[in-house]
Amino acid sequence: MILRPDLAIIADHVDPGARVLDVGCGDGALMAALRDTRGVDARGLEIDPANVARAVGRGLPVIQGDADLDLAGYPDASFDYAILSQTLQTCRAPDQVLDELLRIGRRAFVSFPNFAHWRVRLSLLWGGRMPVTRLLPEQWYDTPNIHHVTIDDFRAFLAGRAVRIEDAWFLSKGGARTSTGANLLAEHAVFLLKR
Repeated sequence: MILRPDLAIIADHVDPGARVLDVGCGDGALMAALRDTRGVDARGLEIDPANVARAVGRGLPVIQGDADLDLAGYPDASFDYAILSQTLQTCRAPDQVLDELLRIGRRAFVSFPNFAHWRVRLSLLWGGRMPVTRLLPEQWYDTPNIHHVTIDDFRAFLAGRAVRIEDAWFLSKGGARTSTGANLLAEHAVFLLKR
């Protein structure tokens, strides 16, 4: 199974045998890979009922729920990792969701599209309209992305909340790139966090 590049990074860095909660797990692709290649005990929470059905069809323990509403019921430190991949920017209260992730998981992976990428900036500058790109394909009125976060925004947000960055990866065109100039040059970011 070929994973999306940010999911592949996460899969490569989850300890074998770990307990994982994948929040916004989609169709369960990451959970299935972790189960099959790392022996991980993975659980999922997904808002879209069609994705829940696909994940359950893969034999995965996924429940329908909303990251903004349904994380409070999980006990403290009940997972080794809490994962939020390409979901942060769709949450109504991303600050609260991040607090819940770091309460539930001993560590948290967070990945998101970087809205400060040069193509997004150029689209706004020259076209004067919200960008539609390969990685952000929806029109402004139809996008699930309600918080347009940048890498620098996220770093400042974490610093203000005493959250430690254990590692970070930056992606462009599906491949890894260095952290130099990442806010301008990276299309996606993946952070491993700990409180």
